[in-house]
Amino acid sequence: MTTQPRLGPRGWARWGWRQLTSMRTALVLLLLLAVAAVPGSIWPQRPVDPVRVREYQDEHPDLAPVLDALGFFDVYSSPWFAAIYLLLMVSLVGCLVPRTRQHLRALRSRPPAVPRRLERLAEHRTLRVGAPPEDAVAAVRRVLQRRRYRFRDGTGPVALSAEGGRARETGNLVFHFSLLAVIISVAAGHLWGWRGEVILAEGETFTNTVAEYDTLQPGPWVDLNSLTPFSLTLQELTVVFEQQAGGAQFGAPREFTATVSTNGQPGGEPEQRRLAVNAPLSLSGTSVYLLGNGYAPVVTVRDGDGRVLYRGATPFLPQDDLYASTGAVKVPAADPDWGFHGAFLPTLHFDETAGPVSTFPDLLDPALVLGMYEGALYPEGRPQSVYTLDVSQMQEVYRADGERARLLLRPGETVDLPGGGTMTLEEVVRWGGLVMRHDPGRVPVLVSAAVLLLALTLMLTVRRRRVFARAAPADAGARPSGDTVLVVAALAKGSDPALGEALDRLCEQIREALPPATGEDHPTKDRP
Repeated sequence: MTTQPRLGPRGWARWGWRQLTSMRTALVLLLLLAVAAVPGSIWPQRPVDPVRVREYQDEHPDLAPVLDALGFFDVYSSPWFAAIYLLLMVSLVGCLVPRTRQHLRALRSRPPAVPRRLERLAEHRTLRVGAPPEDAVAAVRRVLQRRRYRFRDGTGPVALSAEGGRARETGNLVFHFSLLAVIISVAAGHLWGWRGEVILAEGETFTNTVAEYDTLQPGPWVDLNSLTPFSLTLQELTVVFEQQAGGAQFGAPREFTATVSTNGQPGGEPEQRRLAVNAPLSLSGTSVYLLGNGYAPVVTVRDGDGRVLYRGATPFLPQDDLYASTGAVKVPAADPDWGFHGAFLPTLHFDETAGPVSTFPDLLDPALVLGMYEGALYPEGRPQSVYTLDVSQMQEVYRADGERARLLLRPGETVDLPGGGTMTLEEVVRWGGLVMRHDPGRVPVLVSAAVLLLALTLMLTVRRRRVFARAAPADAGARPSGDTVLVVAALAKGSDPALGEALDRLCEQIREALPPATGEDHPTKDRP
């Protein structure tokens, strides 16, 4: 009875490396990576929407700490997700390096020798031509040269061995290297890239500093103190809507164009440029996109003594195609805090059942409809959206007659607030939602993806084939003499349903390059 020898540490290391660098392991890791990405689509992600994450934690106080400890609220930055794709990259490199060495040796090697019995191959053809054997083989060479085949001359009888389609394996390797380059480029963009969002009203200026962003998502290796300096002023945002009444496209947007003034360096001359939805700007390596727009009423709130407590353009978020927008005006300078929440309607209309609504997205009859609250605007100091008002620690304000405080303002109007103070709607300007993105891996990803597609085309269109030919004089008893019997056979690497048709076309080209036989025989298609 024999026992299996035990593996030492080096033996186990070699065995583990072979398992890790196998193509089967790479496929398993790729499938595992897809499965690991599923939690990112089920639970809210902290880098994308921290407010929703906090709400989920409040709603599930028992489950949320477990999920947070497992990294389910930040899946793509979790250690276990990083371990999977790092193992995938190691496995991919471990597969590609030996395959590349093997392919380079194959490119330098000669095609195999001509088999003795070509008639035993699955695909073979026998031709009778009126040329010497040397001329027949030379004709086969010329035809295959046009197809970029590599050759190995036979010995003994006049014979030829050729091989083509090695670009298929080249394309396969380039495809996988390009895939690896895409992964590395995406990783570089994640590590050194960043993405920020800002809402900018007409007339406001943005400078590329951390404090200016509404939300900022930096990569792990980004130095926020070294952001490239530039400034951008939103001078005018032009939005055009379809105004043909009664048409199916009434109110549909026709144009979103922003006129901006940019300055790429401190102390430089500003440059006026155009920014549109499908026409982003490039500033010092940062791409600027226009992804949203809406209205920002310019509101001034004063206390009972006439002191200004709040003044500014307050963005309201559109809720439908008619730009009926919701938002909040927050006045922390009041004592207690004041909060106003309601809607901005570009074209006011009073509906008997729905109340005040908007009937057109443009500023035909703009109005601001608000309710008033007082209390603590930011309970426990928690951040909140600029469009919403947390009333958990606030109370609704009532007028002296017991009715809820409801404010209706049109541009230029001022209303009195219960308990003293006033609110004025100075004017209405537009705001643009700008996204700033710096991605150093964008160009490498584009180049790698283009090379990947070209390599994939080679993989799908090129066939790895070997062609063998042997020519010999016709039998001495054949009539008349001087003819040659040419046997052409082909082999394919892997499945190749079109191999027979390709061999038929090759034989037709050979016949066109040689004189016909002088005897009564004709080309035949011999099959086993």
